[in-house]
Amino acid sequence: MGYVQNTKDMLIKARKEGYAVPAFNIHNLETIQVVVEAAVEMKSPVILAATPGTMNYGGRAYIQAIAEVAAKENNIPIALHLDHHENLETISTSLDLGTKSVMIDGSHASFEENVALTKKVVEKAHAYGATVEAELGRLVGQEDDMIVEAKDAMYTDPMKAKEFVQLTGVDSLAVAIGTGHGLYETEPKLDFERLAEIKDVVDIPIVLHGASGISEADIRKCISLGCAKVNIATELKIPFSDTLRQYLIAHPSESDPRKYMKEPKEKMKEVVKEKILICMSNQKA
Repeated sequence: MGYVQNTKDMLIKARKEGYAVPAFNIHNLETIQVVVEAAVEMKSPVILAATPGTMNYGGRAYIQAIAEVAAKENNIPIALHLDHHENLETISTSLDLGTKSVMIDGSHASFEENVALTKKVVEKAHAYGATVEAELGRLVGQEDDMIVEAKDAMYTDPMKAKEFVQLTGVDSLAVAIGTGHGLYETEPKLDFERLAEIKDVVDIPIVLHGASGISEADIRKCISLGCAKVNIATELKIPFSDTLRQYLIAHPSESDPRKYMKEPKEKMKEVVKEKILICMSNQKA
């Protein structure tokens, strides 16, 4: 019924109507099934986000094929999105396979280097009808093997964000306002004033990374200030792995993945549904 699409219209509609499209980090068949089934039940558009580590684990062609089947069999907007990719080569491989939404993360580089790299990716991706997300500023924490210490985290400068968008032609922008990857040791203090300033000078959808562990109120405030895409990863992995661990301890002789995967998928699905409600994307498909 559908097809794997880019995120342009999806995110513009969300920003205009005051909700966010959730981007859930997926890793394999089971996690894609969980996210898509929950989104279908909630009638929510959804973004399947795959890091370089996920692509290395599952294989780009396999992940692409699973996402395409999910989109074909379900009548909701589904995008497969490359999350935190750092070079044009791996992005190009996925573009050739049919991926329509990519993130180039040059946030570790200088402003000028980030602009130059992002421009190259935008030129290439747009030729394929794909959308591009970039990042300006750095988030604390770990994403795959990339670790950013708190002292190295840089908040996004609003005027630099405006210049960056104008120079690159990027479709959406991930910003650093105090969120981080992974779970938080202390409650994060988000810079809403900075986000409001960015919203005022940037006319494209803003992306909130590091939303695992952020309160519902704070996420919704970010959405009201222009965040049209909210990324969730760690909060999905924990219920899945905890439930799987408990099941295998309770059933030491069980060896059939068709049986021991059932409960972990159900627990993960509960969290996916919770996040869809927080993003207010239910009934928006």
